[in-house]
Amino acid sequence: MKTGHNVKSGVLFGGVGARRRYHAGMRALRLHSDTVCPAVGRIEAEVSRRRPGLLTLRYVVSGAMRALSLPPPATPARADGLWQRTCFEAFLRPGPGEAYYEFNFSPSTEWAAYRFDGYRQGMRPAEGLQAPRIEPSATDEAFELRVSLDLDQVPDLPMAGAWGLGLAAVIEDAGGAISYWALAHPPGKADFHHADGFALNLSAPGAP
Repeated sequence: MKTGHNVKSGVLFGGVGARRRYHAGMRALRLHSDTVCPAVGRIEAEVSRRRPGLLTLRYVVSGAMRALSLPPPATPARADGLWQRTCFEAFLRPGPGEAYYEFNFSPSTEWAAYRFDGYRQGMRPAEGLQAPRIEPSATDEAFELRVSLDLDQVPDLPMAGAWGLGLAAVIEDAGGAISYWALAHPPGKADFHHADGFALNLSAPGAP
């Protein structure tokens, strides 16, 4: 996946959009204290909701890319178990209730989407989704994944209200060691499903 695309950090920060409630500018993902990943210097992510049912996400990994294990390109398709290798994730809680969604995006361009009735309860494939557009690019010093996720047809997903969001990443190095990264970690072991991980709140565009 090596390309000529430049993902140096100088073009990733700031901007007027970071002040909008439907756009969360680049945020650093924190490495969980129980894991290590010397090959990665930093992981950042940003998310926008520029229309009520559309999420656009970008994840940027900076470090020694040759020391990481990235799944090779594959046919864009829904697949389970992506989190067992390098994978980028988003968690969406659409309202004050306990239900939430989990989305997995692989560098291979495979993807997954699940709905939960509550904390790790009632897991099932999320319905009504179009396949997301997943665009990976890499240099020796950085890897970037851009995702466009259309949620307009997902049943029972309210479009008008604010959404709580958690952004996370699972990184596998060339030796098979796994590290866990997220906007926020709860006490104890890594757990992207925990309520503490829903660290962002994105309003629908045009909301008062």
